[in-house]
Amino acid sequence: MSEQTLLQRRHRAMGDQSPLFYDQPLNLVSGQGVWLHDDAGKRYLDVYNNVPCVGHCHPRVVEAMASQAATLNIHTRYLNERIVGYAERLTATFAPALDCAMFTCTGSEANELALRMARFCTGGKGVIVSNYNYHGNTTCLAEVTTALPSSEPFSPFARAVPIPCLYRAPAGTSASELADQYVARVAEAIESLQAQGVQLAAMLIDTLFANEGLPRLPAGYVERIAALVHEAGGLLIVDEVQAGFGRTGKHMWGHQAHAVVPDIVTLGKPMGNGFPLAGLVASRERVEAFGGRNLYFNTFGGSPVAAAVGDAVLSVIEDEQLLRNAREVGAHLAAGLERLAGRHSIIGDVRGTGLFYAVELVRDRNTKAAAGPEARRLVNQMRERGVLISKIGPDDNLLKIRPPLVFSRSDADLFIDTLDSVLGEL
Repeated sequence: MSEQTLLQRRHRAMGDQSPLFYDQPLNLVSGQGVWLHDDAGKRYLDVYNNVPCVGHCHPRVVEAMASQAATLNIHTRYLNERIVGYAERLTATFAPALDCAMFTCTGSEANELALRMARFCTGGKGVIVSNYNYHGNTTCLAEVTTALPSSEPFSPFARAVPIPCLYRAPAGTSASELADQYVARVAEAIESLQAQGVQLAAMLIDTLFANEGLPRLPAGYVERIAALVHEAGGLLIVDEVQAGFGRTGKHMWGHQAHAVVPDIVTLGKPMGNGFPLAGLVASRERVEAFGGRNLYFNTFGGSPVAAAVGDAVLSVIEDEQLLRNAREVGAHLAAGLERLAGRHSIIGDVRGTGLFYAVELVRDRNTKAAAGPEARRLVNQMRERGVLISKIGPDDNLLKIRPPLVFSRSDADLFIDTLDSVLGEL
């Protein structure tokens, strides 16, 4: 069957607004490690997907899933050692104050639950988010989403603030001055809510600010906005769907790069390496207080199969030393990207850490005019040459480079060589 025929069937069965990557959609049929294969047998180097964080179809994850599915699969309203053991192992990776887990199926559910918990615990309703965020697709989250189109109007109980980036700072502005300016925007958001009689419940952020384009943050910014939120009686919710599970190579969780302990942490995509597993971690006191007034259970979230998969993912990260791999291969990848920046003037900035980088494309390094159409062409040309990446940012001009954590130095070299070739032909 041709790709065009399959695409037409998809449009009829799923609607033509169901999003697809690339101008020429891919018909993928199998995956292993960092490689994906289409129906014609062509292989693609995956330099984009964080969902299969320990690699596509990792045999230990597949075996754990199949073995538990063949034994028992129930929901969390029965006692089961595997579920409890996974919760204990997961929470042990956090600061002592974050010692209790609740499981869901998706990051959207986890963030929705976190907002409910924050509103219950604080008595407030106000939410602060970034001005280019996406944390899920429930109604509650759609009302605070600023990065994707949504028919729900932006909530009158929410405020969106800009995130600082040293690369985009006005000439002559120091890092401390930039931090002052953007911390002040959070203070203004809190004051704006209070002026309308709205108590702050939470600020919801990803500490890498991935959708915002992995900005170069001035030192102390996250710590200072966390302090402001707490002074206003709100909670800090940190979304680790993109930053977590060793992605940065330095820490298991992205927020651990900052001198701050969040009140609630939400987890998702990489947690199950493709299996629908997500959840939140908070203090036991907060979880029990919320549960005392809200009967929350999730039929499929945290099932024995989900727990077996999640436990296998943690084992692979540990046994294959994937934080060290992210750190070492990430440094090799970053050096290659910097070399390309020296050869191609369209690269305005390279930023990131571990195995997560953004390459900002600009038409002029002085004006920093965004090269959005060029980024789109480049992503599609990379796809034609067997390398998969995507793009992010408000101007769609940042290449998003976020491979599975088993990415090797030779994989990085192949990616850099292909990117070099495509950049030379733009």
